[in-house]
Amino acid sequence: MSRHPEPLPTALGVRFTTGQAVAAGVSRRRLRSRDLTAPFHGVRRRMADVRAQHRENAAEVGPLAITRRIARDALALARAYAPTMTPRSFYTGRTVLALRGLPFGDAELLDIGVIAPRRAPRARGVRGRKVEARLVDLEVIDGLTLSTAPATWAMLARDLTERQLTILADAIIHVPRDSRGVQMPARAIATIAQLTEAMNVPGRPNRERLRAALERARTGSASVLESEYRLDAEAGGLPEPELDVEIFDAKGARIGISEIVYPQYRLVVEIEGDHHRTSRAQWNRDLEKYRDYADAGWEVIRVASAHIRKQRSAVATVQAALIRKGWSPVG
Repeated sequence: MSRHPEPLPTALGVRFTTGQAVAAGVSRRRLRSRDLTAPFHGVRRRMADVRAQHRENAAEVGPLAITRRIARDALALARAYAPTMTPRSFYTGRTVLALRGLPFGDAELLDIGVIAPRRAPRARGVRGRKVEARLVDLEVIDGLTLSTAPATWAMLARDLTERQLTILADAIIHVPRDSRGVQMPARAIATIAQLTEAMNVPGRPNRERLRAALERARTGSASVLESEYRLDAEAGGLPEPELDVEIFDAKGARIGISEIVYPQYRLVVEIEGDHHRTSRAQWNRDLEKYRDYADAGWEVIRVASAHIRKQRSAVATVQAALIRKGWSPVG
Protein backbone atom coordinates (compact mmCIF):
# COMPACT_ATOMS: atom_id res chain seq x y z
CA MET A 1 0.00 0.00 0.00
CA SER A 2 1.33 3.42 -0.96
CA ARG A 3 2.27 5.86 1.79
CA HIS A 4 -0.16 8.25 0.13
CA PRO A 5 -3.31 6.29 -0.77
CA GLU A 6 -5.33 7.45 -3.69
CA PRO A 7 -8.14 9.88 -2.80
CA LEU A 8 -11.52 8.43 -1.97
CA PRO A 9 -14.66 9.64 -3.74
CA THR A 10 -15.88 12.80 -2.00
CA ALA A 11 -19.47 11.55 -2.16
CA LEU A 12 -18.65 8.84 0.41
CA GLY A 13 -18.29 11.44 3.15
CA VAL A 14 -16.35 10.77 6.33
CA ARG A 15 -18.25 7.59 7.30
CA PHE A 16 -19.46 4.90 4.93
CA THR A 17 -20.01 1.18 4.56
CA THR A 18 -17.62 -1.02 2.66
CA GLY A 19 -20.50 -1.85 0.33
CA GLN A 20 -21.00 1.82 -0.51
CA ALA A 21 -17.27 2.20 -1.15
CA VAL A 22 -17.06 -0.82 -3.43
CA ALA A 23 -20.10 0.38 -5.36
CA ALA A 24 -18.27 3.70 -5.84
CA GLY A 25 -15.29 1.89 -7.33
CA VAL A 26 -13.05 1.68 -4.27
CA SER A 27 -10.96 -1.49 -4.06
CA ARG A 28 -10.98 -3.81 -1.06
CA ARG A 29 -7.24 -3.19 -0.74
CA ARG A 30 -7.84 0.57 -0.51
CA LEU A 31 -10.31 0.00 2.34
CA ARG A 32 -7.46 -1.47 4.42
CA SER A 33 -5.43 1.72 4.23
CA ARG A 34 -4.18 3.39 7.39
CA ASP A 35 -6.10 6.58 6.65
CA LEU A 36 -9.30 4.67 7.46
CA THR A 37 -10.53 3.12 10.69
CA ALA A 38 -13.16 0.39 11.15
CA PRO A 39 -15.39 1.29 14.13
CA PHE A 40 -17.77 -1.56 13.20
CA HIS A 41 -17.73 -4.53 10.88
CA GLY A 42 -18.39 -3.32 7.35
CA VAL A 43 -17.98 0.37 8.27
CA ARG A 44 -15.13 2.76 7.59
CA ARG A 45 -14.37 6.21 8.97
CA ARG A 46 -11.70 8.61 7.78
CA MET A 47 -8.88 9.04 10.30
CA ALA A 48 -8.86 12.77 9.60
CA ASP A 49 -12.37 12.94 11.04
CA VAL A 50 -11.27 10.97 14.12
CA ARG A 51 -8.35 13.33 14.70
CA ALA A 52 -10.62 16.36 14.32
CA GLN A 53 -12.93 14.93 16.96
CA HIS A 54 -10.00 14.35 19.33
CA ARG A 55 -8.89 17.96 18.89
CA GLU A 56 -12.40 19.21 19.59
CA ASN A 57 -12.59 17.05 22.72
CA ALA A 58 -9.22 18.30 23.94
CA ALA A 59 -10.34 21.92 23.51
CA GLU A 60 -13.54 21.41 25.50
CA VAL A 61 -13.53 23.26 28.83
CA GLY A 62 -16.10 24.32 31.41
CA PRO A 63 -18.41 22.59 33.88
CA LEU A 64 -19.99 20.34 31.22
CA ALA A 65 -16.77 19.44 29.38
CA ILE A 66 -16.88 15.73 30.23
CA THR A 67 -20.57 15.44 29.37
CA ARG A 68 -20.00 17.14 26.02
CA ARG A 69 -17.04 14.91 25.20
CA ILE A 70 -19.09 11.79 25.93
CA ALA A 71 -21.96 13.13 23.81
CA ARG A 72 -19.60 13.93 20.94
CA ASP A 73 -18.02 10.47 21.07
CA ALA A 74 -21.41 8.75 21.22
CA LEU A 75 -22.68 10.79 18.29
CA ALA A 76 -19.66 9.85 16.19
CA LEU A 77 -20.21 6.16 16.94
CA ALA A 78 -23.94 6.39 16.27
CA ARG A 79 -23.41 8.12 12.94
CA ALA A 80 -20.77 5.56 11.96
CA TYR A 81 -23.13 2.69 12.72
CA ALA A 82 -26.20 4.34 11.18
CA PRO A 83 -25.70 3.02 7.61
CA THR A 84 -25.93 -0.54 8.95
CA MET A 85 -29.12 0.00 10.95
CA THR A 86 -31.93 -2.38 10.01
CA PRO A 87 -35.63 -1.44 9.85
CA ARG A 88 -37.34 -1.12 13.24
CA SER A 89 -34.03 -0.68 15.05
CA PHE A 90 -33.04 2.28 17.19
CA TYR A 91 -30.49 3.63 19.63
CA THR A 92 -31.40 3.13 23.26
CA GLY A 93 -30.04 2.63 26.78
CA ARG A 94 -26.79 4.30 27.77
CA THR A 95 -26.24 5.51 24.21
CA VAL A 96 -29.35 7.69 24.44
CA LEU A 97 -28.15 8.99 27.80
CA ALA A 98 -24.80 9.93 26.29
CA LEU A 99 -26.36 11.59 23.25
CA ARG A 100 -28.70 13.64 25.44
CA GLY A 101 -26.07 14.62 28.02
CA LEU A 102 -27.74 12.62 30.77
CA PRO A 103 -26.07 10.79 33.69
CA PHE A 104 -24.69 7.27 33.19
CA GLY A 105 -24.19 7.75 29.46
CA ASP A 106 -21.69 5.46 27.75
CA ALA A 107 -19.75 6.20 24.57
CA GLU A 108 -17.70 3.00 24.63
CA LEU A 109 -20.39 0.72 23.20
CA LEU A 110 -23.62 1.33 21.29
CA ASP A 111 -26.92 0.18 22.75
CA ILE A 112 -29.09 -0.89 19.81
CA GLY A 113 -32.71 -1.89 20.27
CA VAL A 114 -34.95 -3.74 17.84
CA ILE A 115 -38.67 -4.27 17.91
CA ALA A 116 -39.63 -7.90 18.54
CA PRO A 117 -39.71 -10.39 16.91
CA ARG A 118 -36.53 -9.17 15.17
CA ARG A 119 -33.29 -10.46 16.60
CA ALA A 120 -31.10 -8.09 18.57
CA PRO A 121 -27.80 -7.36 16.81
CA ARG A 122 -24.67 -9.13 18.00
CA ALA A 123 -21.46 -7.48 16.88
CA ARG A 124 -18.25 -5.98 18.19
CA GLY A 125 -18.93 -2.65 19.87
CA VAL A 126 -22.69 -3.21 20.12
CA ARG A 127 -25.06 -4.21 22.91
CA GLY A 128 -28.26 -5.46 21.34
CA ARG A 129 -31.69 -5.62 22.94
CA LYS A 130 -35.00 -6.95 21.68
CA VAL A 131 -37.99 -4.90 22.91
CA GLU A 132 -41.73 -5.40 22.73
CA ALA A 133 -43.28 -2.57 20.71
CA ARG A 134 -45.58 -1.49 23.55
CA LEU A 135 -42.60 -0.89 25.87
CA VAL A 136 -40.86 1.76 23.77
CA ASP A 137 -41.62 5.07 22.10
CA LEU A 138 -39.28 6.42 19.43
CA GLU A 139 -38.20 9.85 18.23
CA VAL A 140 -35.79 11.15 15.60
CA ILE A 141 -33.06 13.59 16.69
CA ASP A 142 -30.37 14.78 14.27
CA GLY A 143 -31.41 12.07 11.85
CA LEU A 144 -30.98 9.27 14.40
CA THR A 145 -33.85 7.16 15.69
CA LEU A 146 -33.77 6.97 19.49
CA SER A 147 -35.96 5.62 22.23
CA THR A 148 -37.48 8.60 24.02
CA ALA A 149 -36.01 9.67 27.35
CA PRO A 150 -39.00 8.35 29.37
CA ALA A 151 -38.92 4.99 27.59
CA THR A 152 -35.14 4.80 27.96
CA TRP A 153 -35.40 5.55 31.68
CA ALA A 154 -38.04 2.86 32.17
CA MET A 155 -36.14 0.21 30.19
CA LEU A 156 -32.93 0.91 32.11
CA ALA A 157 -34.57 -0.31 35.31
CA ARG A 158 -33.06 -3.71 34.54
CA ASP A 159 -29.53 -2.21 34.63
CA LEU A 160 -29.62 0.68 37.13
CA THR A 161 -30.18 0.76 40.87
CA GLU A 162 -33.10 2.61 42.42
CA ARG A 163 -30.74 5.41 43.42
CA GLN A 164 -29.34 5.68 39.88
CA LEU A 165 -32.86 5.72 38.45
CA THR A 166 -33.75 8.61 40.76
CA ILE A 167 -30.65 10.56 39.75
CA LEU A 168 -31.46 9.93 36.08
CA ALA A 169 -35.09 10.95 36.58
CA ASP A 170 -33.92 14.17 38.26
CA ALA A 171 -31.87 15.02 35.17
CA ILE A 172 -34.68 14.19 32.75
CA ILE A 173 -37.35 16.27 34.49
CA HIS A 174 -35.05 19.13 35.52
CA VAL A 175 -36.52 22.53 34.62
CA PRO A 176 -33.61 24.70 33.42
CA ARG A 177 -33.31 28.46 33.62
CA ASP A 178 -32.29 30.88 30.89
CA SER A 179 -29.44 33.40 31.13
CA ARG A 180 -31.68 35.77 33.10
CA GLY A 181 -32.61 33.10 35.63
CA VAL A 182 -36.13 32.56 34.30
CA GLN A 183 -37.40 28.99 34.55
CA MET A 184 -38.07 27.35 31.17
CA PRO A 185 -40.36 24.33 31.69
CA ALA A 186 -40.61 23.74 27.94
CA ARG A 187 -36.88 23.00 27.85
CA ALA A 188 -37.12 20.08 30.26
CA ILE A 189 -36.40 16.81 28.47
CA ALA A 190 -39.58 15.26 29.86
CA THR A 191 -42.07 15.64 32.69
CA ILE A 192 -42.92 13.54 35.72
CA ALA A 193 -46.20 12.70 34.01
CA GLN A 194 -44.35 11.34 30.98
CA LEU A 195 -42.06 9.22 33.15
CA THR A 196 -45.12 7.94 35.00
CA GLU A 197 -46.79 7.05 31.72
CA ALA A 198 -43.72 5.12 30.56
CA MET A 199 -43.55 3.33 33.90
CA ASN A 200 -47.20 2.29 33.77
CA VAL A 201 -47.15 0.69 30.32
CA PRO A 202 -48.78 -2.75 30.73
CA GLY A 203 -46.19 -5.44 31.23
CA ARG A 204 -43.42 -3.02 32.18
CA PRO A 205 -40.69 -4.98 34.01
CA ASN A 206 -39.26 -3.65 37.30
CA ARG A 207 -42.19 -1.29 37.83
CA GLU A 208 -41.84 -1.23 41.61
CA ARG A 209 -38.21 -0.12 41.35
CA LEU A 210 -39.23 2.60 38.90
CA ARG A 211 -42.07 3.75 41.14
CA ALA A 212 -39.82 3.96 44.20
CA ALA A 213 -37.25 5.93 42.22
CA LEU A 214 -39.81 8.32 40.77
CA GLU A 215 -41.31 9.07 44.18
CA ARG A 216 -37.91 10.47 45.20
CA ALA A 217 -37.26 12.44 41.98
CA ARG A 218 -37.44 16.24 42.00
CA THR A 219 -37.50 18.82 39.21
CA GLY A 220 -35.06 21.16 40.94
CA SER A 221 -31.87 19.09 40.88
CA ALA A 222 -29.53 20.58 38.28
CA SER A 223 -26.65 18.11 38.61
CA VAL A 224 -25.78 14.59 39.67
CA LEU A 225 -23.94 15.96 42.73
CA GLU A 226 -27.05 17.82 43.84
CA SER A 227 -29.13 14.66 43.51
CA GLU A 228 -26.52 12.63 45.38
CA TYR A 229 -26.40 15.12 48.24
CA ARG A 230 -30.19 15.24 48.47
CA LEU A 231 -30.51 11.45 48.59
CA ASP A 232 -27.71 11.17 51.15
CA ALA A 233 -29.33 13.88 53.28
CA GLU A 234 -32.65 12.08 53.10
CA ALA A 235 -30.99 8.82 54.19
CA GLY A 236 -29.31 10.73 57.01
CA GLY A 237 -32.63 11.97 58.37
CA LEU A 238 -32.23 15.63 57.45
CA PRO A 239 -35.34 17.67 56.61
CA GLU A 240 -36.12 17.85 52.90
CA PRO A 241 -34.69 21.01 51.37
CA GLU A 242 -36.22 23.24 48.75
CA LEU A 243 -34.42 23.14 45.42
CA ASP A 244 -33.50 25.80 42.86
CA VAL A 245 -34.62 28.65 45.10
CA GLU A 246 -34.47 32.39 44.41
CA ILE A 247 -33.00 34.35 47.32
CA PHE A 248 -34.09 37.97 47.93
CA ASP A 249 -32.80 40.78 50.10
CA ALA A 250 -34.84 42.92 52.49
CA LYS A 251 -35.89 45.22 49.63
CA GLY A 252 -37.21 42.35 47.52
CA ALA A 253 -34.34 42.34 45.03
CA ARG A 254 -33.16 38.92 43.91
CA ILE A 255 -29.57 38.40 45.01
CA GLY A 256 -29.08 34.85 43.85
CA ILE A 257 -30.46 31.45 42.94
CA SER A 258 -29.31 28.49 45.02
CA GLU A 259 -29.58 24.77 44.47
CA ILE A 260 -30.35 23.55 47.99
CA VAL A 261 -32.06 25.71 50.58
CA TYR A 262 -33.49 25.21 54.06
CA PRO A 263 -35.65 28.38 54.28
CA GLN A 264 -36.86 27.83 57.83
CA TYR A 265 -33.27 27.85 59.05
CA ARG A 266 -31.93 30.53 56.67
CA LEU A 267 -29.38 28.00 55.44
CA VAL A 268 -28.10 27.55 51.88
CA VAL A 269 -26.00 24.65 50.62
CA GLU A 270 -23.91 25.43 47.54
CA ILE A 271 -22.44 22.46 45.69
CA GLU A 272 -19.51 23.73 43.68
CA GLY A 273 -17.83 22.11 40.73
CA ASP A 274 -14.23 22.76 39.76
CA HIS A 275 -15.21 25.69 37.53
CA HIS A 276 -16.09 27.67 40.68
CA ARG A 277 -12.37 27.53 41.46
CA THR A 278 -10.80 27.79 38.02
CA SER A 279 -13.03 30.49 36.50
CA ARG A 280 -12.07 33.95 37.74
CA ALA A 281 -15.45 35.37 36.68
CA GLN A 282 -17.31 32.60 38.52
CA TRP A 283 -15.13 33.09 41.58
CA ASN A 284 -15.89 36.82 41.68
CA ARG A 285 -19.63 36.23 41.20
CA ASP A 286 -19.59 33.73 44.07
CA LEU A 287 -17.85 36.19 46.40
CA GLU A 288 -20.40 38.89 45.63
CA LYS A 289 -23.36 36.53 45.98
CA TYR A 290 -22.23 35.10 49.32
CA ARG A 291 -21.53 38.59 50.68
CA ASP A 292 -25.09 39.58 49.74
CA TYR A 293 -26.45 36.37 51.30
CA ALA A 294 -24.66 37.13 54.56
CA ASP A 295 -25.99 40.69 54.57
CA ALA A 296 -29.52 39.28 54.11
CA GLY A 297 -29.11 36.89 57.04
CA TRP A 298 -28.36 33.64 55.21
CA GLU A 299 -25.63 31.19 56.13
CA VAL A 300 -23.91 29.45 53.23
CA ILE A 301 -22.28 26.04 53.41
CA ARG A 302 -20.08 25.33 50.41
CA VAL A 303 -19.31 21.72 49.52
CA ALA A 304 -17.48 20.07 46.63
CA SER A 305 -17.68 16.62 45.07
CA ALA A 306 -15.08 15.22 47.49
CA HIS A 307 -17.30 16.15 50.46
CA ILE A 308 -20.15 14.16 48.92
CA ARG A 309 -18.43 11.21 47.26
CA LYS A 310 -15.12 10.63 49.05
CA GLN A 311 -15.11 12.15 52.50
CA ARG A 312 -18.90 11.82 52.78
CA SER A 313 -18.84 14.77 55.16
CA ALA A 314 -21.40 17.03 53.49
CA VAL A 315 -24.44 15.66 55.32
CA ALA A 316 -22.72 15.83 58.72
CA THR A 317 -21.64 19.41 58.07
CA VAL A 318 -25.15 20.49 57.10
CA GLN A 319 -26.66 18.55 59.99
CA ALA A 320 -24.44 20.40 62.46
CA ALA A 321 -25.47 23.75 60.97
CA LEU A 322 -29.16 22.84 61.14
CA ILE A 323 -28.87 21.79 64.78
CA ARG A 324 -27.05 25.02 65.56
CA LYS A 325 -29.97 26.90 64.00
CA GLY A 326 -32.61 25.08 66.04
CA TRP A 327 -33.44 21.91 64.12
CA SER A 328 -33.79 18.74 66.18
CA PRO A 329 -33.21 15.28 64.67
CA VAL A 330 -36.13 12.89 65.00
CA GLY A 331 -35.53 9.82 67.13
